[in-house]
Amino acid sequence: MKYVADMHTHTLASGHAYNTINEMIRAASEKKLEIIGITEHAPAMPGSTNVYYFQNLNILEREKYGIEVRYGAELNIIDLKGTTDLDPRSYRDLDYCIASLHTTCLVPGTKKENTYALLQAMQHPKVRIIGHPDDGHFPTDYEALIKEAKAQDVLIELNNASFNPRGFRIQAYENDIQILKLCVKYGVEIMLGSDAHREEDVGDFTRTEKILKEVDFPEELIVNRSLSYVKNRLRV
Repeated sequence: MKYVADMHTHTLASGHAYNTINEMIRAASEKKLEIIGITEHAPAMPGSTNVYYFQNLNILEREKYGIEVRYGAELNIIDLKGTTDLDPRSYRDLDYCIASLHTTCLVPGTKKENTYALLQAMQHPKVRIIGHPDDGHFPTDYEALIKEAKAQDVLIELNNASFNPRGFRIQAYENDIQILKLCVKYGVEIMLGSDAHREEDVGDFTRTEKILKEVDFPEELIVNRSLSYVKNRLRV
């Protein structure tokens, strides 16, 4: 299946990525994508950029190297109440947000506490995607998560980086099997994300494709298949 969008990527501004915005967009263009999302880590991530970066995004081009570009943020959930780490002014120029749990920003709680934090984070009007909810460091009630995603019209991410054997997340494969089956059960759409921190990984969904085939996941629940559908679902 051809995918036209990668809406989860990082640049030098995130502090632990290695290419510029232009390099990431050019890589997306060379790989025949039709749209790319630049989603820097919000400020609670160690080494990431400050709020002024997000408040100045309106100066950037929305089309470059022949493809569309959108600018968002990967928000960090910073407490078990589901609080995220940008101020109201900083959301103004963001096209959309991904909300994610990271061990560098939050000490994991119980399954009930982690689930509550995710459910609260998705109430934010800019949050369109829950990022990599498969990390076993944060035990989660996936049925509750998927049901609330359906109710809030929020997408669940299937993150290619979660399956990197040298990555930091644990139990992602087993957790994603469960997540994908629940998405089918409740008709919840997913967004494939490369989580690219270098240009070579832009648009790379090879690891996610394997698990999609294993569970026979329906194509109609994958948002990346159509430019118009991506823009409609992310409201961008």
